[in-house]
Amino acid sequence: MTDTIFSKIVRREIPADVVYEDTEVLGFRDLNPQAPVHVLFIPKRPIATLDDAVPDDAELLGKLLLAAAAYARAEGFEKDGYRTVINTRDHGGQTVFHIHVHLLAGRQMSWPPG
Repeated sequence: MTDTIFSKIVRREIPADVVYEDTEVLGFRDLNPQAPVHVLFIPKRPIATLDDAVPDDAELLGKLLLAAAAYARAEGFEKDGYRTVINTRDHGGQTVFHIHVHLLAGRQMSWPPG
C-alpha cells in the first residue's frame, strides 16, 4: 500500500484538526468540507478501500462507525441527524485510498447525494 496523506496525519507528519482519537481510530475535520460539519474518521491501521477489508477487519470497521456516532452525540447532532458515507474507488468518489468514514452534519442533506 502506498503511503497516503491520512497515514501521514496518523503519524503527525501533517497537521490536522483532530476532534476524536482513541487507540485505533482518528477523527479530524475535512479540509474541503461539504457541510457545516464534515469530519473524517479513519483507522490508524490503513486499509485502502472497503473492498480490501477482510473478515478480521470487521471489528475495526465497526469502531469507525461507533466513533462517528459518539462524536455526533457529543456534538448534539443526533437530534436533527447526520450522514455517514464511505466512498469506494474512483466511481464511488474515493480520492484518498485509506478507508474513511465521512460524517456530515449541520444542514439538511438531499437525496440522491450525486
